[in-house]
Amino acid sequence: MNPIDAIKQHFADHFEALQRAERTLPEALAKAADCMVACLRDGGKVLACGNGGSAADAQHFASELVNRFERERRALPAVALTTDSSAITSIANDSAYEKIFARQVEALGCDGDVLLAVSTSGDSANVNEAVRAAHSRGMRVVALSARDGGAMAGLLNDDDCELRAPSTSTARAQEMHLLCIHCICSLIDAAFAD
Repeated sequence: MNPIDAIKQHFADHFEALQRAERTLPEALAKAADCMVACLRDGGKVLACGNGGSAADAQHFASELVNRFERERRALPAVALTTDSSAITSIANDSAYEKIFARQVEALGCDGDVLLAVSTSGDSANVNEAVRAAHSRGMRVVALSARDGGAMAGLLNDDDCELRAPSTSTARAQEMHLLCIHCICSLIDAAFAD
């Protein structure tokens, strides 16, 4: 396939995934935003985690809350658990890599907080350990997943929110995850706008 055709195929695949997401995700996105707005109104915070591109998404989301997305509003408490290299490496070294996010959730999470857990496979052991830790702390979980939801889907409670990107492609799932993040940020902005 020549480069132009390859690029056009990426656009076509993105558009197809976008159309499927438009049909399947709006209600879950509204529920996820409501969950986070209620948490933040009650003085809680959002913790976010993921690996690789999902780590970048977790950081992106936290920065949008702490600063703002598109509208002026007060700063909102959010922490990306992917950024403290000293905590991550000490936990991985002293305990296990699977505990790098869970241990931080145990330290920082409180009853009523929300965990944003991002994993395109749903099978990231360290993200799934964070989900378990969040539940043990009385936190709700908003899960960004894809494919069949992986093991993470089976860990979620009835009051959690799963945003499952309708794609088997990691690239398409990550693109849909970013759109989900922007939708949630827009609704949070609207709820807290000056």
